[in-house]
Parts: sequence; structure tokens; C-alpha cells
Amino acid sequence: MRNLSLTKQQLIAAMISMSLGGAAQAALTINGNPESSARISWGGGDSLSEARNIMYSAKSSASTNGSVIKKVDNGYGTTNLTNTNSFSSPSNRYNTTYRGSFGSSDMIPISTDSRSVAVIDAETGETIYEKGADIARPMASITKVMTAMVVLDSGLDMREELTLDPEDFVGPKRASSRLKSGDRLNRAEMLLMALMKSENPAAKSLARNYPGGYDAFMRAMNRKAQDLGMTTAFFGDPTGLDKRNVASSNDLVKMVRAAGNYDVIRRFSTTKSYDFYVSNYSSGNRTYSANNTSSLVRDGSYPIGISKTGFINEAGRCVVMETRVNNRPAIIVILGANSSATRWGDAKNILNSLASRRTV
Repeated sequence: MRNLSLTKQQLIAAMISMSLGGAAQAALTINGNPESSARISWGGGDSLSEARNIMYSAKSSASTNGSVIKKVDNGYGTTNLTNTNSFSSPSNRYNTTYRGSFGSSDMIPISTDSRSVAVIDAETGETIYEKGADIARPMASITKVMTAMVVLDSGLDMREELTLDPEDFVGPKRASSRLKSGDRLNRAEMLLMALMKSENPAAKSLARNYPGGYDAFMRAMNRKAQDLGMTTAFFGDPTGLDKRNVASSNDLVKMVRAAGNYDVIRRFSTTKSYDFYVSNYSSGNRTYSANNTSSLVRDGSYPIGISKTGFINEAGRCVVMETRVNNRPAIIVILGANSSATRWGDAKNILNSLASRRTV
């Protein structure tokens, strides 16, 4: 796959010229025979390059037209989306519809070792595998998918430079970070840091710089969860370090479905790597080379359209993802794996089983 290298200046310049496109539901493409083990054109530098074409930047557009990226998907049933920036047109309207009820037809014949798993056919809405999927469990950094949606819903200027404060490094748990107090990145870069590298201070800074501040951001997260019909969900912080951040696997399916309507989340969460140029008045400027936390995204052998990993002791190893195999889309949620090997073993087992399902 071709890797693209973008400087901070190029990324900022790109933000100025971006508009939200109408391809948020774009399918993953397999190079070659769909039934072969061909690699997938998704993730990595190409993904980040595509994000430049769909990300909102002009602050004037937000003030004139309202939030450019709308919350759209209630996680069950039929919803419509219209992108309402100055570049929108009727062609930007599309449906995200489940044509079937949640049932048990065409189940994939597998077993998993994680504590909670849900696999949903995103075309029909049918459950094709589940295990403890209605029990609320800690979700760790899966939280950052909701954080990203709330940030994008706000219509804030993605070029605005944010500075990490000491409070951004304080949370319910101690967590390692290569970021430092005083680091300066724009809002888009903070979002990429949070989704791709799962940097907790970046997520905290995004919440702190929300209209009304941190508390208003947390209210917005929980309000959006309610809007999506996530009846088991609660968010106590924007990073996932808070063990009170819980949801069932079935509710996280709803969240991932909603996230699929934000091309920025699709592209940023599947970016393999990125070199951030970090400014800091006190400690000097530096390059932060970051890789995606998902080994499946980094490897590139599976068709992954959205991805987010998570881990705290209470949650175990977790991952959510969207995939498309044999022209069938699916959402996969895995919570409570007792090791990284178990998490990725379950994920590969599911993905390989999906690849062997019938096509329609």
C-alpha cells in the first residue's frame, strides 16, 4: 500500500480547503478477486489523505450554517442524513436502514473466548453472533468513538490550536503518554491522536475546549448516547480511563453504526501511522511518530472501515470495528478479552468466518 507523509503545515492547509463529502457510507474495496486473500485499500496514509477531502475547517461555515456534521443514526431502524454545509446538495442525503429485525438467522459457527461479543449484519440488522451482548461492561477507550462524534457535532474550527494543560494528564487512572503539558496541536490533530493512537490527554483536551467546558462535554456525550438508544450506556469521562464508562456490546453496535456516518471517524480511526509535529514553548518542538493501536489496521490484511481498541483492568482488552466482506457489511464488538492474543484471536476468527459466509 502507498504511504503518504503529511507535515503539520500540509494538514492545516488541507483543513482550510476541506468540505464534507457525501460518501460517508463508501464501501471498502478489495484489490483483486473478492474471494482471494487480497489486501484491502483502507487505512494508512491513503485514509488520512481521503480525510482531507471531507473534513470541516472553515469556522465561518459553522457560524453561518450550523454544525456541518450532524448526528444521524439512532442505532436501530431508519434514519436520514443531510450534510448541511455550504457545499451540500440533495445528493448528500442518504439512508442508513436496517431492512430486517434482530434475529438469529445465518449465524456464523464460531466460539469466542472474550466475555462479551456482538456481530451484526449491518445490512439487515440481524445478529449473526452474540455472547453476553446485553450486559453492560466497562468499555475503556472505545469511549473515544463517542468523544469524536461529540467533537464533530459541535462544528468547532478544526484548525484552532489547543494547548495541553496539566489537568489533561489527570484522570481516574494513571496512564502512560508521550504527550507533555504545553504541547500544542490543532483540534484535528488532537482528534487524530485520540482515535488512532488513543492518547488520553488529547481526548481530555478536546472535552475541555468544548463550548461550556468539560462538564458540558460530558453532558453532551450522555445525551448523545440516549439519542442513539444506548439504554445501558454511561460516560463518566471522555478517555475511557473511568471504569464507570459502560455499555453493552449491543449498545456499542449502535454507537459504531452512528460513527459510520462520519467519514472523519472512518478515516482517522483506520490511519496506520502519522508523524505529528508538536510545538511546545517550554520543552521545544519535536516529531511524534504514532502508530494505530490496532494490529489488524496496521497489518492491512482485513477490510476494516472503523476501528477502536481499549484497555483498562476492569474492561479487559476490547475492540470495535466495522468490516465489509463478500459485499456484506458487519459490525463487530468484542469486550472483556483477558489478553491481547484473545482479543485478536476472536477478531480474526470472526472475520475469517464472515469471509466464508454466503454472498447476496
